[in-house]
Amino acid sequence: LIPILRWLFHEHGVRRPIQTAWADLRTVPRPPSVLAERILLAVDLYPCDVLFVHRDAERASFNTRQSEISRNADRAITSSLESALPPVVPVIPVRMQEAWLLIDEGALRRAVGNPHGHVQLTLPGVASLEGIPNPKGLLRELLEQAFELRGRRLKNFNHSVCAIRLAHEIPSFEPLRDLQAFQELEAALQSEVQRHAW
Repeated sequence: LIPILRWLFHEHGVRRPIQTAWADLRTVPRPPSVLAERILLAVDLYPCDVLFVHRDAERASFNTRQSEISRNADRAITSSLESALPPVVPVIPVRMQEAWLLIDEGALRRAVGNPHGHVQLTLPGVASLEGIPNPKGLLRELLEQAFELRGRRLKNFNHSVCAIRLAHEIPSFEPLRDLQAFQELEAALQSEVQRHAW
C-alpha cells in the first residue's frame, strides 16, 4: 500500500520529502494482538507525522472496520501517557488490498519480468473490484499467466515479491478513485495534508 499512499500525497500537492515505513511488528518478541496496543507500539518504534492503519474489509463491512480502527485509535490516545499520538488514517480496501492492484495490465507484466508477454490477461473492471470474492487468489493467477512459464520455473515463482513489485510498477492509481473505500482514504489523507499544511 505504500506506493498508493505516496501517489496520493503527491496528488495532493505534498512536495516535501516523504519518508515511509511499514511498522512490521512481527519482529518484536511478543507483538500485541490488540489493535490499540499495536498502534501505540507502532508509533513508539516508528515515530511519524501520520499513521495509516490498514485493515482489509474481508467479510466485514467498510463501516465496521472503520469503527474498529477509530475505537482502537481513541483507546491508544487515552492510554498514551507520554505524548499525543499522530493522526490515524484508516486504509480499508474492500475486500483485500490485492484488489487495488488489479488495474494495470502493463504493470502486471513488468512486475513478473515479462513486459512483452503475449498471453491474454483478463483484468476485472474497476467497478467490480470490491465484489471479487478472492482478490489474492485472482492476483496470483494473473501473475502466473503473465509469467508465461510452466514446470519448475513456475514452481519457484515468488508471488509475494511480484505483488510488491506490481504496486511499484503502477504509475497511476487514478482508476481507484471510482471506489468508495479509496475515496474515503483519499478524503482522510487530503484532510491531514490541509490541516498540517504539508
